[in-house]
Amino acid sequence: MRVLVTGGSGLLGRAIERVVTADGERRDGEQWVFLSSKDADLVDLEQTRAVFKKHRPTHIIHLAAKVGGLYLHMRENLFFLRDNLRINDNVLQTAHEMGVTKVVSCLSSCIFPDKTTYPIDETMIHNGPPHDSNYGYSYAKRMIDVQNRAYFGQYGHRYTSVIPTNVYGPHDNFNEDDGHVLTAIMNKTYKAKRDNTTLNVWGSGKPLRQFIFSMYDTSLSDGQLKKTANNAKLRSYLPDFTFTPLREGIKMTCDWFVKNYDTART
Repeated sequence: MRVLVTGGSGLLGRAIERVVTADGERRDGEQWVFLSSKDADLVDLEQTRAVFKKHRPTHIIHLAAKVGGLYLHMRENLFFLRDNLRINDNVLQTAHEMGVTKVVSCLSSCIFPDKTTYPIDETMIHNGPPHDSNYGYSYAKRMIDVQNRAYFGQYGHRYTSVIPTNVYGPHDNFNEDDGHVLTAIMNKTYKAKRDNTTLNVWGSGKPLRQFIFSMYDTSLSDGQLKKTANNAKLRSYLPDFTFTPLREGIKMTCDWFVKNYDTART
């Protein structure tokens, strides 16, 4: 079995690589290939085909995406829509052409409807429009679910997807303008402490996240108010799975960021 991981140099790709390279985790006969944007621009169909032909995967974990923080998405919704539609279509179509056995794509909790009931689960993806702030990216990610169904309906391919909540950790994007909320705040906090300046956090502080800060800039957008997800399906497959406690995960990420500040994505 040869597993090709798109987006292999990013946050999730690096995490998977750590797991499969750990002692005793790799199964006999498994080969893993972790692609980065240096290997191929997956927006381009011919480059996608070329890198797939080079590695000849039997299985694919599709993590690659054009992604940014809230304000970058708000400014460039069309860019995120078009590029992500192309990436996803190129990966799935090339997987079909090459007879790939299984594709698992990573979606995002932002694909869920803005107006919904909680907790949200995978049956509710198409029940209404996503939040306006990043609708381009959200609709592109939603279409993977539609494509998976269509490939199964027409060809019997068992392509599937997972929908994690906000993912953070080492190798994340810590940029203040286009990183995600937790890691962007880590960078701001680091700089405020280093430079002895005021910590200014965007938004009103009202959205239901797991972070509370003492000073907020209410002139800037909050993003979606609430995105509480149901993990019942995960529990049905992995009943003994243990999540990393939030405090522990944040500490590990902060420690990694400070240690790797000069090379981290800032």
